[in-house]
Amino acid sequence: MTAKILIADDNPVMREAIVRFVEAEGYVALAARNGREALNLALEELPDLVLLDVTMPDYDGFEVCRRLKEDPRTALIPITMLTVLDAPEHRWRGIEAGADDFLTKPFDERLLRARIQSQLRTKRLTDQLERTESVIFALALAVEAKDMYTEGHLWRLAYYGEQLATAAELGHDIRRAVWQGGLLHDIGKIGVADSILRKPAPLTPEEYAQIKQHPESGARIIAPMRFAREVAPIVRGHHEHWDGSGYPYGLRGAEIPIGARIIAIVDAYDAMTTDRPYRRALSPERAIQRLRARSGIQWDPDLTMLFITLIEQKRLIAPNDASIAHHISAV
Repeated sequence: MTAKILIADDNPVMREAIVRFVEAEGYVALAARNGREALNLALEELPDLVLLDVTMPDYDGFEVCRRLKEDPRTALIPITMLTVLDAPEHRWRGIEAGADDFLTKPFDERLLRARIQSQLRTKRLTDQLERTESVIFALALAVEAKDMYTEGHLWRLAYYGEQLATAAELGHDIRRAVWQGGLLHDIGKIGVADSILRKPAPLTPEEYAQIKQHPESGARIIAPMRFAREVAPIVRGHHEHWDGSGYPYGLRGAEIPIGARIIAIVDAYDAMTTDRPYRRALSPERAIQRLRARSGIQWDPDLTMLFITLIEQKRLIAPNDASIAHHISAV
């Protein structure tokens, strides 16, 4: 598919010159006369590259760049800012706004061609990663679909975990990692036999040994992903216990990544309050009793009490179809 390049410049001579060059190179050119047009066109067309002038009416290039980088739909589109030669402050302001590259005006065609090719190559690699990550999330949901008793479990964990992370006043990056970790925490079970996952009776030691491999298996599956550094510790550590009795490494207390501690709590609560092959769901009140009893033993005591507060104050919100659909589009 032919790459689309958005050219945003309020100077008609410069804009048309770049448009002609881009089209001559075989790309589809999209032209914007000001910052507002550039922002709207980028959101509508989702180009593969944005060539963005710094000085424009309505919104300047820095504001357009910042808004595009903050929007999940456009955050991964490379942005090359067009600056004048005698304005070095444009570079640091562009870096702060999230710009990926810079070109000083006037520029020669060889340099423009090389920069375009480089940025489009980056975009293609990013798109490949995005598709791979989408497959990974689809695999996680396929694991859940193997067990009729866990329908919706992953989405609830993602939402509950994100709410607990927010209540704990954790940063945006950690909250997002917790949300992703909620969806992916059991992806390692893709290699566990259905007969074990669906067994309505206690597991044998051999079967339990297979189950205990899934955190490490899951971490290996997501290792190539961009988000692996933040999410893999959650996947690997969600069965560790506060007192060191968990698996796979027997981590204790604050050695356990905070995202894993969060997912461990919400995972236990959701398991207790949903029907399983071996028992009926517990009431929220009964589940809270069990959380209190194991606080400081199995789960982080501070996070457990914070989660109980969310439940008791009716501030814990379960996902609905509309909110799930929104997050699916973001994934």
